Amino acid sequence: MKKARDVIGLPILCVQTGKQVGTVKDLLLDEAWQIELVLLENRHWFSVSNCVAWKDVIALGEDAITIHNEEAVFPLDAQDQVYISLLNGDHKVKGMPVVTVNGQHLGIVDDVYLDPEQGKKVIGYELTEGFISDLKEGRKWLPLPDSVTMGEDAIIVPVHCNEWLTEIVKSNEE
Repeated sequence: MKKARDVIGLPILCVQTGKQVGTVKDLLLDEAWQIELVLLENRHWFSVSNCVAWKDVIALGEDAITIHNEEAVFPLDAQDQVYISLLNGDHKVKGMPVVTVNGQHLGIVDDVYLDPEQGKKVIGYELTEGFISDLKEGRKWLPLPDSVTMGEDAIIVPVHCNEWLTEIVKSNEE
């Protein structure tokens, strides 16, 4: 499974010209937890943020994201719909507490896992309880439930999600 953290920082390459058109800064999601836009790093301080629609992505590889041509890059309009971002902005996922409907705190989102086939859909959360807890007990994996409410201060999930939590086994590489 690919983590969103592995996608951030990847170069975006144009297949037609071989030119790097940018670097991934963030992923913007819709309410169905699917990637809609790839936000690019700003080249200059006060420049407009550019992005690529996920429909224009050919492939999400280990080392790069590929698109057909440079016309796929367009400025992000602040007037567009509100997206859920992974790392930045007012509606970011990283750092949000995950709480069940009956008020049980499951953890804080540290990362999300993407669908291994296309990488478009979020399929689960990596939850943390803090640095010390991560060292002692490890992080937890929560598969994306059918109903999720992305609130202003918390992500609300069904009651049975506490039974779905599993420990993430760390590889020697990490």
